[in-house]
Amino acid sequence: MTPIEIMWIVFVVTATALFMADVKLSAGRAHEINRREAMMLCAFWVLVAAMFGFLTGRLLGFNKMIEFFTAYVIEYSLSMDNMFVFIMIFAYFNIPKKYQPKILTWGILGAVFMRLILIFTGVKLIHTFDWLIYVFGGILILTAIKMLVQKDGEIDPGANPVLKLLAKLIPIDKEASGGDFFVMRNIWHATPLFATLVVIETSDLIFAVDSIPAVLAISTDKFIVYSSNVFAVVGLRSLYFLLASIMDLFRYLKAGISIILFYVGVKMLISGYYKIPALLSLGVVLGILALSVLLSVVIANPQREEKPEPGGPR
Repeated sequence: MTPIEIMWIVFVVTATALFMADVKLSAGRAHEINRREAMMLCAFWVLVAAMFGFLTGRLLGFNKMIEFFTAYVIEYSLSMDNMFVFIMIFAYFNIPKKYQPKILTWGILGAVFMRLILIFTGVKLIHTFDWLIYVFGGILILTAIKMLVQKDGEIDPGANPVLKLLAKLIPIDKEASGGDFFVMRNIWHATPLFATLVVIETSDLIFAVDSIPAVLAISTDKFIVYSSNVFAVVGLRSLYFLLASIMDLFRYLKAGISIILFYVGVKMLISGYYKIPALLSLGVVLGILALSVLLSVVIANPQREEKPEPGGPR
């Protein structure tokens, strides 16, 4: 077998085994994932991705390894902004925290299959129509500007068109009903859990329209693009609960992600004239992320300062 065939087999076996284990865990006792558990899970998924990246370098070469890590970091950082939207969605449907892991697990499964179609289609289109890379670059720059000026809280999950269509097809119950997606009440009803899953899936589809072109700016190798996407996506469940517990530390993350999108958009637009080295792109992306987190920690949050200390003056 060729090295790329070996890597595809390793990728499919590893991703399938880990995801099946994750589904089995989520199908068990419903429980709330605390900060400590979320941190351990995040560290585990990042470690798995890192080991896979190093194996990629061993079999496919240094440049492919750098492309994998750059694409992974971009996709993972974009996912952080998506997780804040998911927090709003769960709050809108009033989903208990103990049921949220189950919804995220099945949402991730849907995302893996949707991105498979989008990535292979995107790579095929770019290889067939070279000029599309400039279109994708322009889309990324416009998305970066929109993300930078858009205020938090502008998304209304209840206005989701797919959710409205679902409500016409099947009644939606108002209670979580023990963590089931459907319940029988004379006729079958969808529960808020299923409604939330529908909104999360459609939201992820919209996110993928932005994130996949960003990764295609790094590489048009289907293996690199898809494997980096999947390893970033499968770790979203633990990332969600970690970010939900430390939201104040990421106030400038959205601005950082906007700059990253702008950078990869420019990278696409100038790709016909100058190829930015993959190692430089990895350094730029990591540097922007580190700076956004550092600024969030160093610069005081005015909203937190306005809150009175316990026992202090009222």
